[in-house]
Amino acid sequence: MFESGSVITGVISGGWSQLQDTQALSKGDMQKNEYAKHTAKNVTGALGVMAGMEYGAILGSMLLPGVGTFAGTVVGGLMGNRLGRWAGVQAGSLLAEQSRTTHQS
Repeated sequence: MFESGSVITGVISGGWSQLQDTQALSKGDMQKNEYAKHTAKNVTGALGVMAGMEYGAILGSMLLPGVGTFAGTVVGGLMGNRLGRWAGVQAGSLLAEQSRTTHQS
């Protein structure tokens, strides 16, 4: 499904963010529950980058082959990252809330 370029870009994007969050956790600058939320955000952001690049390139190629492919890849990657990270924040927050209510019961 994904081309190698989008996979590499997604892995680098998500991996870099995850590395920074792991360092913050190890320094004590971040709590474990926040780390879990950030991890969800990083994973879904990386997947969003990959999908956004792929579908953006397809759409750009349909509208304006060549230049549109490049522009679609860039815009799709950015939008996919933003949407993926938003979805990850929502999912991470929901999971954290469920975990909190389960432990309080």
